[in-house]
Amino acid sequence: MTGVDLETLRTLQKRHLMAIPYNSLAYSVDDGIEIVDLDDDEVFEKTIVDGQGGACYHLNRMFHRLLAELGYDVSLLAGSTAEGRQNFGTDIEHMFNRVTLDGDEWLVDVGYPGPTYVEPVRVGDEVQRQYGSQFRIVDHEGGFALQRRGAATRWGVTYTFTTKARQWSDWKELEDNFRELVADSGRTDTQEVLCGRAFGDGQVFLRQRRHLTVRNGREQVRTITDDNEHRMLLDRILSGDDLD
Repeated sequence: MTGVDLETLRTLQKRHLMAIPYNSLAYSVDDGIEIVDLDDDEVFEKTIVDGQGGACYHLNRMFHRLLAELGYDVSLLAGSTAEGRQNFGTDIEHMFNRVTLDGDEWLVDVGYPGPTYVEPVRVGDEVQRQYGSQFRIVDHEGGFALQRRGAATRWGVTYTFTTKARQWSDWKELEDNFRELVADSGRTDTQEVLCGRAFGDGQVFLRQRRHLTVRNGREQVRTITDDNEHRMLLDRILSGDDLD
């Protein structure tokens, strides 16, 4: 795996998603909300070396650093979800990356906690297929919407975004709004269980008690009521053991 090329980029994204989990529990909100002024070395040790994972602004920040050091032309992009706009009141929510390569632009994301692309998606009009799922980018309110369709589901929006290159400081409003939410004693949902990881032909996620597996584009959802099973499934996602 050598060279600054598309095949290497595909391999890097897929292997990262298989090796490092999305993990909302890696960084406790009790330790403070830090999104903008993170210590990259500390995040690298905890998220990557220790394998604990993190949220999009840990995972995609580290992946941005990796791609830049390898020589890729990479820039930060900001995405937004309906839930994020409702909770945080800002369109600059989800952090991911764009790579410009041989005249094409590619979306690269290793930090989204739901069914999504596990290899780069080209910014273009065509429908792109990956592991049984389909993806397309459509115009949306002056920007774009990334849409996904599974093997047995309709098209749905993953997130909306623009192609404006961002700086770390652009997430300051999200950081401030998140801190306000955590400080609200009436809120009990500020650190929910939200974890995920890719495996050979799919992805698996656990959100509170909702367990979702996507295999070859087909989704299977279960509600986990047994505490022991919940702990087992959480441990399995975080460790990466026995997912295939």
